[in-house]
Amino acid sequence: MEEIGKYELIRELGKGATSVVYQAYDPFADREVAIKLLKLEGMDAAEGNRFKKLFLTEASLAGKLEHPYIASIYDAVITEDVNYLVMEYVGGGTLERYCQVDNLLPTDKAIEIVFKCCRALNYACGNGIIHCDIKPENILIVDGTDIKISDFGAAIVKKGDTGEISQTGGVGSLAYMSPQQVQEMDLTLQADIYSLGVMFYKMLTGSLPFGASNDSSLAFQILHVDPPLPSTYRMDIPGLIDEIVMKSLAKNLEDRYRNWEEFEQAVVSAFDNLPRELSSFPDTDKFNILRKMDFFGEFGEIELWEVLRISKWAYYPEGTTIIREGDETASFFIIISGEAEIRKNGMGVCTLLAGECFGEMSGIRKAVRRRTASVTAHRDIKLIEISERLLHQSSDTCQRRFDKAFLEILANRLSAAGTRNRPGGGAGSNPQTTAVPPNKPDAVKKPGNSLPPKAAAHSEPPSLVAVEERLSRTLGKLKVTMVVLVILVMFVLLLNVVLIFK
Repeated sequence: MEEIGKYELIRELGKGATSVVYQAYDPFADREVAIKLLKLEGMDAAEGNRFKKLFLTEASLAGKLEHPYIASIYDAVITEDVNYLVMEYVGGGTLERYCQVDNLLPTDKAIEIVFKCCRALNYACGNGIIHCDIKPENILIVDGTDIKISDFGAAIVKKGDTGEISQTGGVGSLAYMSPQQVQEMDLTLQADIYSLGVMFYKMLTGSLPFGASNDSSLAFQILHVDPPLPSTYRMDIPGLIDEIVMKSLAKNLEDRYRNWEEFEQAVVSAFDNLPRELSSFPDTDKFNILRKMDFFGEFGEIELWEVLRISKWAYYPEGTTIIREGDETASFFIIISGEAEIRKNGMGVCTLLAGECFGEMSGIRKAVRRRTASVTAHRDIKLIEISERLLHQSSDTCQRRFDKAFLEILANRLSAAGTRNRPGGGAGSNPQTTAVPPNKPDAVKKPGNSLPPKAAAHSEPPSLVAVEERLSRTLGKLKVTMVVLVILVMFVLLLNVVLIFK
């Protein structure tokens, strides 16, 4: 069996430009280890010295960083003939495989990993160390969401009480570098916060914040361009997560998280406020629920399965704010069970029940819009959420079904509003008032009735002709409203076509 020093090599784990990593066995400690062997063959003297300095930086940390989320360095051997590090062996591979579009972790798992990275990097910072090369390839997976941060070769190390700084410039992966690192400025812990933000972004979306064909273009974007929100790629990412990621990626230090405690608290808050996904709910059960809902009455089986594909099903406990007044979002919601309260300027407007929807103007206008009211879970609530972006990507048939459902909702609401606004009120004049059953005139006293109670109870019922005339006027108004709505929708669709082909 081949050996390096006292260590018995088992297999090669990976190879880079300057090193090879082996899985090995330490017979004295009776444990498996990872050995990082430095390879400088073929390099010129300047480049060799630069990488040897990185190696020495990492070697200097042997036995100094003892943390559950940092891979331990047990030993370092540096001679004229051979240079290697002996490290903790972690057999789960790297985080990189969970940063691919087809293999992303659930949002809560990604948050857990980011939280553990915060804890580890805060500990390292407390020991005078800034990692400077945080990326998925340097995060080792132990099991599930348990991780170990590795590869401190590019780290900035504060030496002892003198405050002397050891730093090697121009080292790291450009895609994960902060604007300050790109400009080779003096770095603080906020450089690691930015890099972790980039990694968080990729864990959530499978994409980097910036895409570029060359390093110059990438550096320009890091310095001058704002990345798209993570939720642009994945609709189940809550707005609070968007805020956290974007703040960690702020270009100016004063706009970025100032320390690890701030970042940690934000991540914990996001985790606590995550809606509990209904992921264990079988699709067949979801399909049967959709088929029984009036909203989806005109949808065929193919369209219903398509709805399942583009929708997110979630649970929100009582008191959770689902939409905030003033937010700019592009999703609409359909209530499966529970109740939602609509509030405007802090005042209650109405309560929506199972089967009703809200936020549908996003679906009609097919654009991001500023919310004019807040929606809160009045009781524990289960919701279907569909983003405008995913709806727009669905089939034409599916989109037409939604358009028709939205028009019916608007027509019903306009009709109800017209009834409430008529002189004398009517059964719908007060949304909190129950209509009087025809055969029980005294069951509920309706506000707005101009007759005194006795007169109201003994008044003659309206003639059949009067009823027909009233119905005719109501239907006429409804037809006019529907025509106006259809013209409006056609105009919006025509405008979209003009803009597309402009």
